[in-house]
This record gives sequence, structure tokens and C-alpha cells, in this order.
Amino acid sequence: MGSFAAIPFPNINPVFLELGPLQFRWYGLMYLIGLTAAYLLIKRTAAAKALPLGPDHIYDMVVFAAFGVFLGGRIGYTLFYNFPYYSQNPLKIFAVWEGGMSFHGGLLGTIIALLWFSKRRGFPAYTVADLAASVTPIGLGFGRLGNFINGELYGRATDVDWCMVFPTGGPTCRHPSQLYEAGLEGLLLFTVLWIIGRRTTPPGTIFWSFLTGYGICRMIVELFREPDQQMGFIFGPITMGQVLSIPMVLIGIVMLTWGFYKASSGSLPRTKL
Repeated sequence: MGSFAAIPFPNINPVFLELGPLQFRWYGLMYLIGLTAAYLLIKRTAAAKALPLGPDHIYDMVVFAAFGVFLGGRIGYTLFYNFPYYSQNPLKIFAVWEGGMSFHGGLLGTIIALLWFSKRRGFPAYTVADLAASVTPIGLGFGRLGNFINGELYGRATDVDWCMVFPTGGPTCRHPSQLYEAGLEGLLLFTVLWIIGRRTTPPGTIFWSFLTGYGICRMIVELFREPDQQMGFIFGPITMGQVLSIPMVLIGIVMLTWGFYKASSGSLPRTKL
């Protein structure tokens, strides 16, 4: 593996617009696109299925989720990926412009935020969870494209024909693992959840399917993604991303099995999102 890149890295400027001291970055734009698309799709689904969610409710739901993603993602990163550093430099926890977000932390934050939203607004938790889960892959896909533009979270060294040399990854040709993630966690997972949503299933099926599907996709991608420098591998070839994803898959499978068992026995109704 030399310094030759089979496919040149595009070197897109992370800043797409500058207005004086203000800088607008592709990464932030990707999240904005994801949240906007989520709002529009949830609004369309709620109207088509006659769910008791008006535009104001959906807007609040997306705002709650956004805060959950941001706070949970940042706290999760400090705890899961770089706790020794942040325990010695606690003020750096607030330096979000330096980067550092954890999906698994963001997921926990979003779950807590949406449970709070459900309780305050009086909506069934599974109705909100299924709606949110059905559109989450859109944000994940766009977010990984933002990672690719930034040249971060790149893959391991390889000699495949589509490898790339990333600006901060040294001269080594690497897997464009951000694109793998965009395809698996974004496009593929969204398609699977959309197919499930067209069928009559027990409440919570889409949410638990999302957890299971994401965990599987993430564990696969981690085979190609370069581990965080400060972490490396945790147990032999196992990465932190895989360690955090294994419980998602196990819990998801258990809850899906339990849901369908309860539905078959008549204890739970079946719904169609």
C-alpha cells in the first residue's frame, strides 16, 4: 500500500459560504437537510395515517430530537471515547467546534428527549419512536457525507481500487468508510424501515428494527473504519463502535421477538405506520 490513490479525494472546501466572520460549513448543512427532510416526512406520514400530530407537534418533536442528538452525542463522546482527556480538561467538553460526537450517545439523548416529549404532549411513546426511527437514517446518511467532505472518520489502509488518500490520514490509501456508512446506515436502513412500515406490525417494530439494523450496519462498517486514535482497538480486533453496537442488536432482537409474540397472542395490537 503506497501513497497512490486509486480515486483522488475531492478536497471539497468544508466551508461552502463565508459572510464576513461567519462561516457556513457543509457538515452543518447536512444536518440541517436531514432535520428538514425528517420534519417533512413525519408530517406527510402523520397526515396520511391520520395520526393526531399537527405541524406544531411535529416541529416540537424534531426540536426535542435535535437537542437530544446534540447533548447526548457530545456527552457520549466524552464518556465513551475520550474520558481521560475530558476529565482532566472539563471545560473542553463545551468546545464543540473542535469536534467529537458519538452516535450512541446521541441515540440515548434522543430517546430520553422523545420520551419527555411524549409524556408532555400525551402521545403514545411507540408512535413517536416509530415515526422518529423511520426518518433517522436520512440524517445519518447526510451526516456521513458531511464526514466525508471534512475528510474525517476515514477508513483503514487498503489497496482496493476505490481507496483514497485523505488529507489528515497520511500518505496511505484508505477505505472511504464514510461512504460505506452513508450507504448502509442511510440508504439501505431507510429502505428496510420503509418496507417494514408498509406492513401491519406491533407498535415499536420500526424503532426496534432501526436499533437492530443500525447495530448490524455499524459493526460491519467498523471492519473498514479506522478506530479513533486515542482509543484504538478495545478487545483484540474489536472497536468501541462494535462494543456499543452489540447491545443494540441483542436488545433489538429480543424486543422484536417479544412484540410479535405478544401480538400473536392478542396482547398487543398491530399497526401500520
